[in-house]
Amino acid sequence: MAFSTRLLYKSRQLYVSQAVLRQEVAIPVRFYSKEASPPGLKGDEILKNIFVEVKNKFETALGIFRKEKITIDPDDPAAVSQYANVMKTAREKGGLFSESQRIKYTIETRTQGIPDVRTYLLTLKEIRSKRGLTDELGAEAMMMGALDIVEKEIKKPLMRDDKKSMALLTAEFDKINKKLGIRKEDLPKYEEQLELKIAKAQLEELKKDALEAMETQKKRYEFKDEAMPDVKSLDIRNFI
Repeated sequence: MAFSTRLLYKSRQLYVSQAVLRQEVAIPVRFYSKEASPPGLKGDEILKNIFVEVKNKFETALGIFRKEKITIDPDDPAAVSQYANVMKTAREKGGLFSESQRIKYTIETRTQGIPDVRTYLLTLKEIRSKRGLTDELGAEAMMMGALDIVEKEIKKPLMRDDKKSMALLTAEFDKINKKLGIRKEDLPKYEEQLELKIAKAQLEELKKDALEAMETQKKRYEFKDEAMPDVKSLDIRNFI
């Protein structure tokens, strides 16, 4: 334990906060609040309120991680599930968005004001690509094909405010969902699967960071006689 304790304090420490809030820090500040700032506030007051809000959410999330045992083992489904549950609790207590909620927010803000369906779908494709989400089922091509069918039938570009023609597209989308075996009632399950993938990826990153830090410190004289601990034995709660 002496090696791991000094290692984490003298090198690139495994601050869980980096894993928990890494994505939140890189997105617009509006993600931190589900309500807009009160009207009439001056710039400095708005920034101060934002800072206090972010700080409170950050401390709340860290408080959860100080209580929960996390095993850095991305190859163990139980460890991944436990980490995902801790992440979920931290987000819920801190009022942070989940990945699916962030994606939904991004879609709503990026597509607001887009009048036609084709540009809307192309924007969705761009969002998916930038967020590193793969279209393993080929749904995008199918949706474009459905749009082609509807536009051929109505003989003009499909606009989002054309309710009658949009109903035709919805019917085509329903056929696609049925073909792919996607049901609306299964959406919570898909969200859970996404969160597990994210949890696994973050544990893999934590493991990589820990191994790199240990390898670096092992080369230092004061650690030459100490054995490198198993990453799974590290208790992150000791380092935050």
